[in-house]
Amino acid sequence: MGSLSKDLAFTTSVQKDGNPSSQLHAGDLLENDVGDEALARKIHLVNDANDEIGWTTFHWKLFFLNGMGYAVDSGLTFVQGVTASQVFLELGKPSYYSNAGVVAQNVGLTIGALFWGLTADIIGRKLSFNLTLWITSLAMVVTGASPNFPFLCSFLAISTFASGGNLILDPTVLLEFLPGNKQWVVTALAGWWGLGQATVCFIAWGFLTKDRLNCTSEDDYCGWSNNAGWRYVMFTTGSVVFAISILRLTVVRLVETPKYLLNKGRDAEVVKYYQDAARKYNKECSLTLEKLQACGKIDLKSQDQTSLLSETIGHVKGLFVSRKMATTTILIWISWAIMGLAYPLFYVFLPAYLSTRIPDRATSSYETYRDTTLTTICGIPGALLAGYLASTKLGRKYTMLIGAFCGMALFFGLTGIRTYEQNVGLSCTISFLINIYYATLYAYTAEVLPSAHRATGSGIAVSYNRIMGIVSAFVASSGNTATAVPLYVCAALFGGLGLIAAVFPFEPNGQRSS
Repeated sequence: MGSLSKDLAFTTSVQKDGNPSSQLHAGDLLENDVGDEALARKIHLVNDANDEIGWTTFHWKLFFLNGMGYAVDSGLTFVQGVTASQVFLELGKPSYYSNAGVVAQNVGLTIGALFWGLTADIIGRKLSFNLTLWITSLAMVVTGASPNFPFLCSFLAISTFASGGNLILDPTVLLEFLPGNKQWVVTALAGWWGLGQATVCFIAWGFLTKDRLNCTSEDDYCGWSNNAGWRYVMFTTGSVVFAISILRLTVVRLVETPKYLLNKGRDAEVVKYYQDAARKYNKECSLTLEKLQACGKIDLKSQDQTSLLSETIGHVKGLFVSRKMATTTILIWISWAIMGLAYPLFYVFLPAYLSTRIPDRATSSYETYRDTTLTTICGIPGALLAGYLASTKLGRKYTMLIGAFCGMALFFGLTGIRTYEQNVGLSCTISFLINIYYATLYAYTAEVLPSAHRATGSGIAVSYNRIMGIVSAFVASSGNTATAVPLYVCAALFGGLGLIAAVFPFEPNGQRSS
């Protein structure tokens, strides 16, 4: 970064004659790690503009509707998990792989994370934000009408391909409009993740516990007439997602994020957005086009590429502009990959855990879905607590460490349960603690990556997470969920996540993202 100090944060003030003069004070997280001094100056001015506008009704709308995107992503993961057994009874054949739905789902999520992440950095956040849920809803409804297993897996993959961008777009879009003192809201946003899971569990609880809607292995025939429960779950979920997609278009009416425009050299549009927002919400706005232009011309090599491949490579290289940034990127990707194995092993196969941990007690389907619903609901306050802790002296890093290590300890505790009530209670507590970690990791990923390449870096991270989700399907098929082995594996994985969190190079608390 040349003249930018590595020990002090950079800010640009513009003198009356329009020339930038350098002042140094604490503020921006990546002033030495953006890779472009002019861009660092401009980002500082945009962050100042965000602070001047502050928190408005627009941010409330984003919090709710971006949060619903989180809910859709988590809910779709649960749809497959809770319907898999009934789907296979009706559409499966002995030659079919029983967890093919999990694999199809994660293939769609993997490709979707990469596609929508890169698309958001190349053509903008707005189009991806508006399209993903609409495509998801239609594909989910079609999935519910599947005539055979390959058809179901195909459209399940399409639905998750579309929803796969939500974990990238929702925190990215919200973060890039937030004032610096409200960045913790991105962590709290993950409370919607638990709400999405709980909503699907409520839907499943209603349809999959009724005998007339669910066939058994003892029935001679299994079809629409006696096994429509899983289809109703998918139809209902698809309808809810469609309603959310309409709300996104009509309530938010998203404009392109200022930092995306800034990274594309569209300074005039950046200034227009802030001046319009200042008038609308009766706020101050000191940002002018002259101030941005006085910072110099940005020099992002990824903007000048002539092919999609070269532009993609440019965005990936942008995540490695300094040793500190490269270390952060790699550790984030590793963390997402580890979580991609640990999270599904506990959550996606949670009904199996709850049914088998107490071998002497038969658990009804009603009890299984009730308890799974309770467990997912307990994750919601975990994310909200994470939002609070992340804004204290603990910061993001040590909030993640606490969530991971406490979760690890309780996974070991889960192996020693002796009663049904202990099982449910510990499962709920683990859900609470896991979401402290996961919520903070979501936000940390968006906060520490440079805005020009934020969606690409997040997309790659989430894709690693989904690839490991595929691995988890094979682990669950070859392992025995009635044994304690999966719990020991989960405990070890969370211990590793806690150690990684402790050595992350950046701490975003008290600093503004790029």
